[in-house]
Amino acid sequence: CTTFNALYGNRVEGVPPEEQDRLALENLTFAARAVAEVGGTLLIEALNAPESPACPIVSAPKALEVVDAVNAATGLGNAKFLMDLYHLSMNGEDLEEVIDRYTGKTAHVQIADNPGRGAPGTGELDFEALLDRLKKAGYDGWIGLEYKPGDAPSASSFAWLPAPLRAAR
Repeated sequence: CTTFNALYGNRVEGVPPEEQDRLALENLTFAARAVAEVGGTLLIEALNAPESPACPIVSAPKALEVVDAVNAATGLGNAKFLMDLYHLSMNGEDLEEVIDRYTGKTAHVQIADNPGRGAPGTGELDFEALLDRLKKAGYDGWIGLEYKPGDAPSASSFAWLPAPLRAAR
């Protein structure tokens, strides 16, 4: 494994946000340097405000601000965006714009449908169009499936995905 999801953390009451942000940057900088020793990439993910109200990273622009700050502090360039389409859609972001604007700084993508965090096809997101857009924007990495598969995970949990696309590359 050479990609590491480093969650920013949640706000703590009674501690100034600026102090928390300094500590988060210090910790993420340490992590980026550590994973660089194994050729690794540090992933920064935006969560969604309804499910993670204490998290200060709840938008793609904010996550990219952190990515850029870590890269500036280390000079390594190994901090990248984890584009979680579910979280971003929960935040009301324009997913097409996010893909067009940030794919170049993205090292991993995760998906779940919205609402409900179910498999693609159980909500309102058009995954065929979104995944096609990612590909056209130059993303050729892994797509993590971070959805609730229903009653019990099984082969039918992947029924939404055309059979030829189910095989690992």
